[in-house]
Amino acid sequence: MNEKFEHLLMRAEQLICRIETVLPQALSPPDWTVSVAYRYRKRSSGHGVLEPVRHLGVMRLVDLKEIESQKEKIQRNTLQFVNGTPANNVLLTGARGTGKSSLIKACLNEYADRGLRLIEVDKADLIDLPDIVDVVSRRSEKFIVFCDDLSFEDGEPGYKALKSILDGSVAATTANVLIYATSNRRHLLPEYMKENLSYTYTEDGEVHPGEVVEEKISLSDRFGLWVSFYPFTQDEYLSIVAQWLSSFGVASQAIEAARPAALVWALERGSRSGRAAYQFARDYAGQHATRA
Repeated sequence: MNEKFEHLLMRAEQLICRIETVLPQALSPPDWTVSVAYRYRKRSSGHGVLEPVRHLGVMRLVDLKEIESQKEKIQRNTLQFVNGTPANNVLLTGARGTGKSSLIKACLNEYADRGLRLIEVDKADLIDLPDIVDVVSRRSEKFIVFCDDLSFEDGEPGYKALKSILDGSVAATTANVLIYATSNRRHLLPEYMKENLSYTYTEDGEVHPGEVVEEKISLSDRFGLWVSFYPFTQDEYLSIVAQWLSSFGVASQAIEAARPAALVWALERGSRSGRAAYQFARDYAGQHATRA
């Protein structure tokens, strides 16, 4: 009888151990000394972890050209945050490849030695943001929660989760956490022509958006600082190309000679973005070094 009871008890303990592996677990803090940037990832079991980014891109503020006004706003807000003074959550919107994400990474490199840290979170995992905030809330460092290329489709759970967080939840009231998000959409949700029919007009000509439109702009309104980015002109694009070529060690005479090829590159890509300029500079600098 005792043997049967002990066998049953052992089987019960094994079952409990298996159940515990699939139950939600509290987010554990990582080793904060390993890196200054982390990614929040969900395992196949559904447990979230903060993974250190061991190889950071070497992006500096001085490397980013032709976005001086945007750079000034982001750098000023980030410096206020690092100094412990009031600062805003930030939404960076506009044309692709114009330096939105690079500007945030450059700010991290600029102020990491003063305690700035970054946690990258996918939009699907924003519902777990309170858990992330709970882990970092007692730390002395300042944490930027970074959501890259943020946009939502109708009905996605992350939309309302982020909306409530920005509107006064624990994440918004934690002094050492800010949310920086980039998006190609200013209002973060798809907009349709039929929604324009919901606008109403007063007798004196005032325009009032309908409930659907109000809902779609309500999320972006919760970001305290909006920073817009615009497509580059040809001269701005060539200036960025020259800056990157110079950073790769290409001589000034060769940089001048590269202008026609840079324009062809942009024409073939259909874009005069900063990303296209950087990619051209890498290609040209590599070829130039090989010939040399």
